[in-house]
Amino acid sequence: MKFEMLDKKMRAFETSMDQFVIPELYIVTRLDGRGFTKLTKELLELERPFDIRFSDAMIQTTKHIMNCGFNIVYGYTESDEISLLFHLDDNSFGRKTRKLTSILAGEASACFSLALNTVATFDCRIIPLPNDKLVIDYFRWRAEDANRNALNAYCYWKLRDQGLSSSVVTNKLSGLSIGDKNDLLYQQGINYNDLPAWQKRGIGFYYSNTIRRSYDPIKQTEVDIDRRVLICDTELPMNTNYSSFLNEMLFKKLT
Repeated sequence: MKFEMLDKKMRAFETSMDQFVIPELYIVTRLDGRGFTKLTKELLELERPFDIRFSDAMIQTTKHIMNCGFNIVYGYTESDEISLLFHLDDNSFGRKTRKLTSILAGEASACFSLALNTVATFDCRIIPLPNDKLVIDYFRWRAEDANRNALNAYCYWKLRDQGLSSSVVTNKLSGLSIGDKNDLLYQQGINYNDLPAWQKRGIGFYYSNTIRRSYDPIKQTEVDIDRRVLICDTELPMNTNYSSFLNEMLFKKLT
C-alpha cells in the first residue's frame, strides 16, 4: 500500500474521536491535581492547613500557563486546582478538546513538578459556557468552594492538633453549620474573618496595562512605555462584589 493511501486510512482512525468547542462558546478549563492527597500527605512535608511553598508552586504554574501561547484572560487557583478563561476569539488548535486538554495538563504537570522537585500530574477538563452570566457563575462557584474548603480545613487541622483521630474529627464536623464552624475556631483563638484572603477566596490572575517611565537612548529623552503586566491578585472581593469585579474586569477584555 502506498504511503499516501496508508496515511489517509490511518488518519481517519486517528481523528475519529476528535471534538472541538464550537465558536461563540466561552472555553473554561479546570486543571486538578491527580493523586494530590497522597502527594501532600505522604510525599511532601507541608504545613497545615495551608503551605506557602505549595501555594507558590500553584501561583508559578498558573502564571506559566497564562504565558504559554494561549489567549487566556483570567486565571484562578485554589487548593490544587487551576481554572482558566480563554478569550472568546481564541482559536488555538482549532479549539480541539484533545489538544487543549493534553497541552494544558502537560504544561501544568511539568511546571509544578519542577517547582516542588517531585513528580506531580494534573488532569484537565473543558467546560464550554454559552454566555457571560454562566462564566461569572462558574468563577463564583469555585470561589465559594475555596471558602468552604478553607473553613473545613482550619477546623479539621485545629482538632487534629489536639490529638483527635481523622475519623473522630470527621464525625465531629459532620452536620455542623458554617456558624458552628466559625464558633469552633473562635473558641480556639482563631477569627476566621482575619485569616489571609487568598486562603479563603483563592487567587486571581489577569492582565493590566501600566505606564512606566523609561529612557530612549536614541532620542536621549525619557518616554512613557505602555506595558502589559500579569497581575496576581491575592485580595479578591467576595460574593456579589466578586461578580461585579469579574463583570467589569473580564468582559471589557473579551469584547
